[in-house]
Amino acid sequence: MASQKSSGQSIHDFATWQPVLRLLRAAKADKTGAEPIHVAGRIGRGGWSLALPRPLPPPGRASQAEDIQDELDAVERVQTAMVGVDDVSFSAEIEPTGKTVLRLLGSSPAVEPGIGTPHPGALILVEDSLPEPWRRLPDPTREARPASSADPIVLERTLRERLPDAIGATEEEIAAAEARLGVRLPEELKVLYRVTRARWEDWGDDHETADAVFEAVRCELSSVDDLYIAEASTRDCRWEHAAMEAVVTRPDALVQGVVGSPGWIVFGENGGGDQLAVDLTPGPRGHTGQIILLSHEESIGAELLADSLTDWVQDREAHERRHRTDESPFVAYVNHASITSVREAAHPGLEVLSIGVWDGAPFSLAPVFGLPRLRTLTAYAGTLADPLEIAELTGLEFLELGPQDWRVLLDSGAVPRSLSAASIKAYSDQGPLPIVAIANEILALWDRPQIIQTVLEGNLGPLA
Repeated sequence: MASQKSSGQSIHDFATWQPVLRLLRAAKADKTGAEPIHVAGRIGRGGWSLALPRPLPPPGRASQAEDIQDELDAVERVQTAMVGVDDVSFSAEIEPTGKTVLRLLGSSPAVEPGIGTPHPGALILVEDSLPEPWRRLPDPTREARPASSADPIVLERTLRERLPDAIGATEEEIAAAEARLGVRLPEELKVLYRVTRARWEDWGDDHETADAVFEAVRCELSSVDDLYIAEASTRDCRWEHAAMEAVVTRPDALVQGVVGSPGWIVFGENGGGDQLAVDLTPGPRGHTGQIILLSHEESIGAELLADSLTDWVQDREAHERRHRTDESPFVAYVNHASITSVREAAHPGLEVLSIGVWDGAPFSLAPVFGLPRLRTLTAYAGTLADPLEIAELTGLEFLELGPQDWRVLLDSGAVPRSLSAASIKAYSDQGPLPIVAIANEILALWDRPQIIQTVLEGNLGPLA
């Protein structure tokens, strides 16, 4: 590709990148000689990944911004030029003379950014596709009933005693919320908002009044206008992480193990970033209208807090909690520290197979041929005896392999066409350009937008 020049501070101006490139070259000063050096990195609006050493602060002092001021200034120069761009990966070859060829790897709507790396993230092969757990709806709960402790009369009396001067929502405002959400609010939630509609404009600058409402309801209460349904779409998760999850709702579960539900009505937060919701689709042993917590640290399932809103307000929390297990029966990790064979992992319910670090002979995939629910396979480089066996896994929707295994599939025309997304497992010592080339080959099979390279040429001058 021809080199590009532009005036002013532009992401496509070599001068924009000079400070970053000089720092990266200096970090490899001990490796300079007759051969060119190669550097790579990623800079986004909210962070960056550059192979730069960080100086140790003097004893007794924490690290401070001025310790890395040159790095901060260099990165800011690039970030300022990122007009209409959220994230840029790059690779550069720097000659001993300072002559440099810089390749910018543009974003693609079909590619998620890498995490702390210039390598591309997941490749979205089917537009708007979602991993299976994000498509899963809760099981019907027709037998579920409200808990015996649910008492709208007691709840209203308690709240009015605590909030005698609160402004409540009208029936019209409650009906408008129901129409917007497309669901009838349970009676306890209606009672709560009849006592206080929790609008900030009702409190003005009186933070004590707002705090009194939050204390009375034991959470940072959302206004009646801000109620929302915690469907799966409200829990963002990268494809390569979401594909490793599995929905599990045990027969004795109080809360269904889904990502989201049309029956989870979020009405507040706990002050730590977690959402509180009324649950209208409880687990087999749960109660309609129970109060659950959706952790911001987790992307699937929820935790029971109280059997009813009445219990919650009166500080009668549930004693039982959802099962927390290290492993799902539908997700198998084969490696030297866990399951040690693919055969041991194989069973009809298996959905996710991840083959990790392994020092022994590579594995055959034959034990998992024909498993009806297997949808995700990830495998470290060198762990598969024959990558072409993947063709027998006809239900895969996500596949993560090392570049060599992808090369085998591509050269043989054996990339599974059942895939909705894919990922290339690259390591820090692997340059981004070969990985991008493989990514573009995979994207081309689905006619998806490519990762575009822009080549800039310039000179950094000799190393001082």
